[in-house]
Amino acid sequence: MSSVSIIGLGNMAGALAARALAGGNAVEIIGRDPVRAEELAAELGGATVGTAGAAPAGDIVVLAVPYAGAAMVVGEYGDALRGKTIIDITNPVSPDLAGLVTPDGSSGAQEIAKAAPADAHVVKAFNTLFSHVLAAGPAEDRPLDVFIAGDDPRAKARVSAFVESMGLRPMDTGPLTMARALENAGLLELGLVAHSVKHTDFSLGVRILK
Repeated sequence: MSSVSIIGLGNMAGALAARALAGGNAVEIIGRDPVRAEELAAELGGATVGTAGAAPAGDIVVLAVPYAGAAMVVGEYGDALRGKTIIDITNPVSPDLAGLVTPDGSSGAQEIAKAAPADAHVVKAFNTLFSHVLAAGPAEDRPLDVFIAGDDPRAKARVSAFVESMGLRPMDTGPLTMARALENAGLLELGLVAHSVKHTDFSLGVRILK
């Protein structure tokens, strides 16, 4: 099982922490509001509370914060993230939901990686799952797919094992450059919500036809 530090106190942080704990992982909750962090840990049961800005205890560090502040958070932790596997779950979507706010040819994950220590490894994952869908888990014997992208094979293997411990199915999409495609998939989901599906009770997945 994995040792995981989750930076953030929102819905995705809570859903990830709950599933991680259910999978037997050690979970640390970190947030700028220590009172809310303590409350979330108490709601979850079994999670510890870390100190914002201090070295995360987990070998895996999940960035469960809005994209606008994600690179800044990584920069603030600096060398405390050395050797860590950093999971970026953000979707760098513009406020009008018309596109991504990242530079041409780059992705949110790649921009976050630029702010991380050289020996930390960023893996994109979980950005195509709505928090309540993640919290509910697989339904009707259908796997819940977690698409991942990253450059370091060992980091991706670590994230894949973490995903599997949560009862989900990891789907490796390739190097970190593929994160832009995954972020566009997140944008696609928002388009579906706005124009056709009209709700968020769905997920994107792969059906193997054999």
